[in-house]
Amino acid sequence: MVQTTYYDPTFSDSPFFYDRHTSSLAQRKDGRLADHFNRKVSYYHPKDVGLYHYGPLHPMKPFRLTLTNELVLGYGLHDYMSVYSPRKATSEEITQFHSHDYIDYLSRVTPASLAADIDVNRVLPAEAQIHTHRIGDDDCPAFSGLFNFCQQYAGASLAAARKLNIGATDIAINWSGGLHHAKKGEASGFCYVNDIVLAILELLRLHPRVLYIDIDIHHGDGVQEAFYRSNRVLTVSFHKFGDHFFPGTGDVTETGLNEGKYFSLNVPLQDGIDDQSYVQLFKDVMGPTINTFQPSVIVLQCGADSLGLDRLGSFNLSIKAHGECVGFIKQFNLPLLVVGGGGYRQSSVSRCWTYETSVLAGVSISPTLPTTLYNGYFPGMELHPTLNNSHLIPNKNTYADLEALKRKIHEQLRVLNGAPSIQMQEIPPSITGLTEEGDDAEADKEEDRREEERDGYLWGINSGRQHVYKR
Repeated sequence: MVQTTYYDPTFSDSPFFYDRHTSSLAQRKDGRLADHFNRKVSYYHPKDVGLYHYGPLHPMKPFRLTLTNELVLGYGLHDYMSVYSPRKATSEEITQFHSHDYIDYLSRVTPASLAADIDVNRVLPAEAQIHTHRIGDDDCPAFSGLFNFCQQYAGASLAAARKLNIGATDIAINWSGGLHHAKKGEASGFCYVNDIVLAILELLRLHPRVLYIDIDIHHGDGVQEAFYRSNRVLTVSFHKFGDHFFPGTGDVTETGLNEGKYFSLNVPLQDGIDDQSYVQLFKDVMGPTINTFQPSVIVLQCGADSLGLDRLGSFNLSIKAHGECVGFIKQFNLPLLVVGGGGYRQSSVSRCWTYETSVLAGVSISPTLPTTLYNGYFPGMELHPTLNNSHLIPNKNTYADLEALKRKIHEQLRVLNGAPSIQMQEIPPSITGLTEEGDDAEADKEEDRREEERDGYLWGINSGRQHVYKR
C-alpha cells in the first residue's frame, strides 16, 4: 500500500474535488493514514504578551510573538494542539532562581524611577550607589509594564513544565520564553527573568536528568551558569563565538565544574555557516549526546537569530534547516519543552516559529502564508522565502574545522561515560500548583499546609507518597 502525502490530491485533480494542495490550513503529514501514535502537544501564548515595547530603536520586538500567533491560528494549527493562555508567574516562583533583591527592584522599576536612581548614583560614591542590576543599559532598558512582561513569559514556561511533569502533554511550546541570558541577580542581553532556568528547576522535581539544547546564535550563558556545577542538567549550545560577539562566553573548553564537570557542551561556530554544515553537525553532536546522557526530558531553545539575514546574526540558516533540527529532537520521543529566544527580523522569526509549530504538531502547512491582519509584514506571502545569495555571509567554517570540533565534543562525551546514577527521595511540594486549571485549589491547599505547619502537623501524611529523583 502506498502512503499518500499532503501534496497528493485525495481522489482527483479535478476542480470538482477538494484539493488540499491549494489549502493554507494544516493537514496531517501522513495523508489518509493516521499515525499509530500522535503525541499530545500543548501551546502557550500569554494574552497581550506581544504588546510590550522595549523602545523605538531597540532590536527586540515582542510584537513578533503576535505575528507568530496570528500565523499559527491562520494555518489552523490550534486544531491539532491544546491551547492555553497561562497565568503570570508570581514573585515567589521567580525567586526560586533569581535573588530577592533583584526581583524586588525589577518589580518596582519604571523609566522614571530608573532615571532618578541614575541621577542619584552620579553624586554617590561607588559603595553607596543604588544597585540597578544592569537595568537601564543599552541592552536592558526599563519600559512600561516590564515586570508584567517578565511574569507572563515566565508563567508560560512554568505552566508548560508542570504540564509535562504531570504527563498531561508530550510536547509543550512557549514561543514567548527562551530568554537565556538573564542571571541570578541581574538582567543581560535583552533578558530580565530566565524562564528556562525556572522551567528546568520545575522539571527537576520529577525528572532525574534534563537535557538543555540551545540553537540561538548567542551562547546560552545564563542557563549554563545556573547549572554549571550540576550533573543532572546537561547544557548544549550551538552559537557564534569570537570577534567579541556577545556574550563572549561559550568556548569548547567550558565544560563544567565539580559534579558538573563535562556536563556543559559548547559548539562554537564562525560566521556564515550554511544549512548542510549546521544540520549535519547538529545531528552528529545531538545523537550521541542523547544516547550517552539518557535524559528523561528535553528543553529546546529555538532562538531564530541564527537564521540568515537576521539583523544581529551572521549565520546563513534557512527556516527549513532550523526546523529540521527541531524535528530531529522530536524524533527521540522524549517529553519536550520548546521555547523561543532571539530573533530580530520579525517576519523571519514568526515564519520560523510557525513552521516549527507545524513540525512539532506533526502536520504539513501550505508554503503560502494564510491571510491575516498583518499581511504587510510578509511581502510575497511565502513561508520559506529564498535567501538572497548576494546578502549571504561567506562561510568561515571549514570542513576540517567542523570535524575537529566534532571530535572534541565526542571526546568529552566519552569522558562523561554515561548517565549519572540517581537516588530517589520524597517529592517536595509544588511552588504554587501543578496546572493552570488548579491554581486556585492549589493555593488553598498551600494555605492549609502552612496552617497545619503552624499547628505542628506534618504535611503530606494522608496525601499519598510521590517520589522525585535526587542527584
